[in-house]
Amino acid sequence: MEPRNGSRPANNSESAAMGPELEREAPNVVTEARFRSLLQSAYHAEVVCKCTAENRRAVWYGEWIIRAVDSTQKREKLLVLARRKSGDADEVVARTFKTANGLISFLYGMGFAQINIPLYQGGRSSQVLTHFPAAPNHR
Repeated sequence: MEPRNGSRPANNSESAAMGPELEREAPNVVTEARFRSLLQSAYHAEVVCKCTAENRRAVWYGEWIIRAVDSTQKREKLLVLARRKSGDADEVVARTFKTANGLISFLYGMGFAQINIPLYQGGRSSQVLTHFPAAPNHR
């Protein structure tokens, strides 16, 4: 199936970046704290669908990663889990989201009020922080 909602297909080099090349490109990765600070500057979040999502029992399952992308779209930083030592090298693991609910919860926690999720493999969606007034507390 074709990607929808303005999604653009991922290029082949990004799939390769998920393997050993990612370790060599460690400066192009960020942990959650740095990701949050980049979003407050000139970066936006880009959600990338790594495998086509499927709806099972009212829950959307798939695999998504998130990147911080600068306003020129020339610099990307992949969101990763905290770096871990593995022998002599740092181990870098991309943070992946397995459900749309988990992805929405993470992005909402980062301050996004509107979230667009690509559902087809290779689809991408840009998320831009907007500054809305605080919502009233409905408890």
